[in-house]
Amino acid sequence: MMSLELYKYWQQQQLPIYLADELSQFMTDDKAIEEGFYQYVSFGTGGMRGILGAGTNRMNIYTIRRVAEGLSRYISSNGEKAKKRGVAIAYDTRNFSYEFAVETARVLGAHKITSYVYKEARPTPQLSYTVRELNTFAGVVITASHNPKQYNGFKVYGEDGAQLVPTGANAIIEHMDQIEDIFTIKVAEVTELEQKGLFNWILEDLDEKFMNNLLTLKNNNAIDYNMKLVYTPLHGAGLVPVVEGLKQFGFNEVHVVEEQAVQDGSFPTVMYPNPEEAAAFSMAIELGNQIGADLLLATDPDADRLGVAVRKDDSYELLTGNQLGALLLNYILQTKQEKGTLPTDGAMLKTIVTSELGTAIAAHYDVKTVNTLTGFKYIAEKIAEFEMTKAHTYLFGYEESYGYLIESFARDKDAVQVALKVAEMAAYYSTQEKTLLDALEELYEQFGYYKEALVSKVFEGKDGQEQMKSILNNFRLKMPKEIAGVTVVRVEDYLTGIATLQDGITEPIDLPKENVLKFVLEDNSWIAIRPSGTEPKCKFYFGVVRETAERANHILALLKESILE
Repeated sequence: MMSLELYKYWQQQQLPIYLADELSQFMTDDKAIEEGFYQYVSFGTGGMRGILGAGTNRMNIYTIRRVAEGLSRYISSNGEKAKKRGVAIAYDTRNFSYEFAVETARVLGAHKITSYVYKEARPTPQLSYTVRELNTFAGVVITASHNPKQYNGFKVYGEDGAQLVPTGANAIIEHMDQIEDIFTIKVAEVTELEQKGLFNWILEDLDEKFMNNLLTLKNNNAIDYNMKLVYTPLHGAGLVPVVEGLKQFGFNEVHVVEEQAVQDGSFPTVMYPNPEEAAAFSMAIELGNQIGADLLLATDPDADRLGVAVRKDDSYELLTGNQLGALLLNYILQTKQEKGTLPTDGAMLKTIVTSELGTAIAAHYDVKTVNTLTGFKYIAEKIAEFEMTKAHTYLFGYEESYGYLIESFARDKDAVQVALKVAEMAAYYSTQEKTLLDALEELYEQFGYYKEALVSKVFEGKDGQEQMKSILNNFRLKMPKEIAGVTVVRVEDYLTGIATLQDGITEPIDLPKENVLKFVLEDNSWIAIRPSGTEPKCKFYFGVVRETAERANHILALLKESILE
């Protein structure tokens, strides 16, 4: 059907009042009809994410039923054992997250698939852990991560606790595409499913088990447990495990931003509940100044991303994802080396758009660096590969977008783990009268000043998708020989899986296909261009290394200007 036909068809249905009212507002707005109905919310390897509202291209109970139906058919195709193992379901604090979680379980139940649903909002990494602990066939978390309040999403996890890789995602998409009418999807009643054992509430037992695993991260008693910490969950699901974890680690001075401890999907105190944004720290900074806190921690609504701010004189400085990742990597490897527990076959994992400072640090400790595509599912995939082949011992994994994983009992980025470890790390340096900024400067002095930048260009709607395709196509048609006056020595096209060197020699790239271009320059600078898989954005990544911070920042500015022109 065309957009207008679909719109009229939806008008004929018995919709909840809030959706029917929204549709009635579209009547004289052709653009709103087109944007709401020109496609179904796209489902990729990261699941699906979109704006809440009425229409096929919006997040609502009907598009949730559609993806839940696709998941149900996928599970059913794997046999009765898969159906009995079932699905673990968690959700964050966003508007409609709880409703969408229950709706998912109702669709699964109609297929006689068992579900285990959290009674309260819990972090994405806890869902990843739960899949593994309960040995379910799959997992679902309802979240739009750090996106604004207008969004929600649906992420699917495999039996290993990791986000689905393309094979599984494509199978679900095929089943979704076979659904002719989403209004005919069957749902069962919760009370009926509970009686049949197909709907099970979970909470306290899994909370306790998850916490016990978190406490295994504690491995340094030579720290300042009286260090003053401020934590904000940004109205999200991180509150319970982060605060309890810090307390059980032994920290005595944990101060929570009370206004942001309220679980509210409208995120009333922030425009974007994103710990990557300085504005998200404004209330934490205010509290930090009041009590003289040394460290500020912030998690996004589903607590898979962590942001950190460090006291510097009378203010606070935010660490980038690359900086915090480098600090954590060095601290983990250093403490293992000091204790004599650093394995000889150790490896750390990072993505192709993450700083090369981590590579230099790992090499210093004779630890191998393995690069993956962007997306933590690929890091999780490598962890599983290491376990199966025994080729390496996993030590740490991270990506520049504030995602880190220390211990692999979860298989997705885990801000809860990292909040506890960062507090321990900061307290360790505090006993040496150093801050994390001092420790970072020492790394720069030892390995060079690595500086990175990310520029995201937003391309909303149908036209925006075409614009993003055009950007990548233009770069492929007109491959630059030099950028900002520096010769390009290597072009990596992850869509074709081929790297082309300066002299024309080509090499295969041993990674899955993805629409990403990366240019490596003769001075070890690099630029990568990548359309986001979950947001209407095209992302431009930049990385440089120089002998001084001033020189690195200058070169970085030149690269950004050259590419963005």
